[in-house]
Amino acid sequence: MTIHVVGAGLAGLAAAAALTEAGLEVEVSEAAAQAGGRCRSYFDAQLGLTIDNGNHMVLSGNPAVAQYLAMIGAQDRLAGPATAEFAFLDLRNGKRWTVRPNKGPLPWWIFSRARGVPQARLSDYLALAPLLRAKPHQRIGEVIPCRGPVWDRLFQPILLAALNIAPEKGSAALAGQVLRETVAKGAAAYAPRIPHPSLAAAFVEPAVDHLARQGAALRLQRRLTRITSEAGRVRALEFSDGPVELGRDDAVVLAAPPWVATQLLPGLEAPDAFESILNGHFRTAPPQGAPMILGVLGGMAEWIFCFPDRISVTVSGANHLIQQPREALAARLWADVAAALGLGPDLPPWQVVKEKRATFEATVEQERLRPGARTALANLVLAGDWTDTGLPGTIEGALRSGFRAAEILQAHILPSGKDHR
Repeated sequence: MTIHVVGAGLAGLAAAAALTEAGLEVEVSEAAAQAGGRCRSYFDAQLGLTIDNGNHMVLSGNPAVAQYLAMIGAQDRLAGPATAEFAFLDLRNGKRWTVRPNKGPLPWWIFSRARGVPQARLSDYLALAPLLRAKPHQRIGEVIPCRGPVWDRLFQPILLAALNIAPEKGSAALAGQVLRETVAKGAAAYAPRIPHPSLAAAFVEPAVDHLARQGAALRLQRRLTRITSEAGRVRALEFSDGPVELGRDDAVVLAAPPWVATQLLPGLEAPDAFESILNGHFRTAPPQGAPMILGVLGGMAEWIFCFPDRISVTVSGANHLIQQPREALAARLWADVAAALGLGPDLPPWQVVKEKRATFEATVEQERLRPGARTALANLVLAGDWTDTGLPGTIEGALRSGFRAAEILQAHILPSGKDHR
């Protein structure tokens, strides 16, 4: 009995880790030369540094992240403040503020001038409450007024990062789920966490090592080109290195991107519109006392991340920027960084990374296209942040989808819970 996991992004790695924990024989096939999918780190010769393709942030209360890191032995690979703390700067007027929510679910921080959003009234916070009850067919702009100090100075930048699309156009149901799992639970659930020392070192390399210890096979540069089915089951997988016939009890987790999954499974409905993320990396140490994460308003840069050896910038919903020359983008991003952190105007060594299909568009229309994990083939399940996780395209959503795929297969193949290896 073998479970074939196709795709070694975070969804596939989570599924594989959970399946090996259940005692199943697992083989992971990945088309790329490395595991991790869109979450990857690499040595950049232009910078002379190891960088992540993008700045990926998770939250302290993400349950799938905690489960996954514990499973692969990487609980110590996240860094961040002890409590939720969000520093902001408006480049248009130079004003700075830090929002410091309290830990418990009763949000008394909104009444504190030292902790809350500057110039915000109680009514500004309450205006966002309808998002918690949003219906699947509603856009954010139809549910709440997208204006006011709390929206402009806190929730707009946070939801832009979470949804990777202009929030007012995004799915209110997805935004509501994000808020229910974070803000509604208190600051202990949404303290920001950054992979340390790199994205791969936190989420990918420990998973690969864990799978090797568990006896799972990982085959890189092995592309799945065709799925053959018969009588409602997968019978064979055609890989770039040859076909694999499936036994009676074998199964498949298809954890490929949606544009690959729909080619392999004709008739599968999946998201088909995507948003970009733009990242700039600069080889210079941040000034002493700079916040680890700084939200920026009024410029191109949206979030500035300060690492010991570099400063990185993220711009979400970046389809409108993705075709611009990299040199021009680097100059504009550095101008924002220099103004925000009090640095000189000279551009340091830089790299710009364009992730063109970073996430599916978190709109009502694309949300309707997200499939569940189960398929018409009894021994094939789907995984990926683009499946119906109830969350936008996030690390937490990807990991949940992998665990869900593993749960479905375990219930089908291991009803007695016995070790089948």
